[in-house]
Amino acid sequence: MSIEFYYLDFFSIISLIFLSFSFVKNFDQKKEKIFVNADYEHYPNTWDEMFKNDGKVRKSYKFLEKFLNNSSFESIKEKQDFSDQFFMNQGITFTVYDNDQGIERIFPFDILPRIIKPNEWDTIEKGIVQRVKALNLFLKDIYNDQYILKDQIFPSRLLLTNPYFLTQMKGLKAPLDVYTHVSGVDLIRNNDGKFYVLEDNLRTPSGVCYMLENREVSRKLFPSIFPNQNVSTVSSYPQVLYNQLASLVNKSKPTIVLLTPGSFNSAYYEHTTLARLMGVELVEGKDLVVDNNFVFMKTATGLQKVDVIYKRIDDEFIDPLVFNDSSYLGIAGIMNVYRSGNVVLANAPGAGIADDKASYVYVPEMIKYYLNEQPILNNINTFQLGKPDELDHVLKNINKMVIKKTDGSGGYGMLMGSNSSDEEIDKYVKQIKKNPSNFIAQPTLNLSTTPCIIDESLSPRCVDLRPFAIFGGEGIKVCPGGLSRVALKKGSLVVNSSQGGGSKDTWVLEKNHNVK
Repeated sequence: MSIEFYYLDFFSIISLIFLSFSFVKNFDQKKEKIFVNADYEHYPNTWDEMFKNDGKVRKSYKFLEKFLNNSSFESIKEKQDFSDQFFMNQGITFTVYDNDQGIERIFPFDILPRIIKPNEWDTIEKGIVQRVKALNLFLKDIYNDQYILKDQIFPSRLLLTNPYFLTQMKGLKAPLDVYTHVSGVDLIRNNDGKFYVLEDNLRTPSGVCYMLENREVSRKLFPSIFPNQNVSTVSSYPQVLYNQLASLVNKSKPTIVLLTPGSFNSAYYEHTTLARLMGVELVEGKDLVVDNNFVFMKTATGLQKVDVIYKRIDDEFIDPLVFNDSSYLGIAGIMNVYRSGNVVLANAPGAGIADDKASYVYVPEMIKYYLNEQPILNNINTFQLGKPDELDHVLKNINKMVIKKTDGSGGYGMLMGSNSSDEEIDKYVKQIKKNPSNFIAQPTLNLSTTPCIIDESLSPRCVDLRPFAIFGGEGIKVCPGGLSRVALKKGSLVVNSSQGGGSKDTWVLEKNHNVK
């Protein structure tokens, strides 16, 4: 199945053509040049992706330095305007929830790419494959034999208190023993230049379509630069995802659908785009029905049997007969179909126990236990506030800590001790003391920075990276790139789009590139 990008309607195409002509016409007329080393304000004790400590440009960014020094801020602004218009015409948005109100916003995009060298990516890729493999074995074990509990590697108390551990999954083996079909592993680079795992996302990881759209914009913005940099492709992701899901079923042409909660979900744009690029039907719960212990999709010509469901709804809503009986998003009886082996659910229900922030602490031990290997990518030092001595240490050093709820996401419900007032800290501490086990803490890190175009100047902003891994019958495949999220607010460490963050295209250079 060939995947092409057919996004734009007629009026969008016309507007982009007009912008393109205007952009090309005016590009060479501007004379005020950019000098990348001038007045670039390094964050103290921080690794910068483009600049070394002595201010010199890293070899992998030399082409970008040359491009910027031959450009003007006016021409760069035209490129930024072009990308903004592209995203607007595409409807590339996300939803911010404020006071229970959903606010639709265009996803901010900085046009300067984030570069990852071949040897760096090799380490990242191997580390993610290792981590996903161990987490998948953990899920298989925890829902069946539970050897990791018997050997006291993973504490039983975390299961008893964790809402993501589903007793309905006990004794149920997923097809081909794959539970973590799609994973998003969040990485940061600390001031030592090494990548660390910030968290694992194994339930419904989002952001992959922003990765795809960022690449499409880059190809348009840098038509003379992009082909010459030997950048690894990301556009095959939908095809790889389709193939991996299809490989889970012993059938030549399985029926695969993408299950969405609907248009009010914050990631609905991604659901629609990904379904289109995969060539599968986008469905809601009301479009599916269980009959004779199989799942069928309603069509104009009658019911069609469904083999694989790529679900983008939370587990608690998947089956009102088993979980939340007030849910209208799922399909009544689907868990019984799944248990019978008559449909594949990706990701597997109950995968949340493996990406819970309390479980995160034990992933290095899982790697050693299941794979007999040392972790390739290390965790960040993490304190479990359910342990009295660690709680005491964190409270005494709270100004140096980042505290998160174990079930939190999107940057919500988090305390940045260094940026919080005494009143905010006191209020948060009261929440912690009610149930310390619901919180973890990590020391405030110096996330690496990347140059961004801010108010007609080149300014550093903190950045993380979310690569995506797909697990199926063909093994674990990691898309060479990922979503680089940027904290666009000066000095901020929070990169989440819901908290004012944006993104960059991530260029992974091929191994035959001359950068060392």
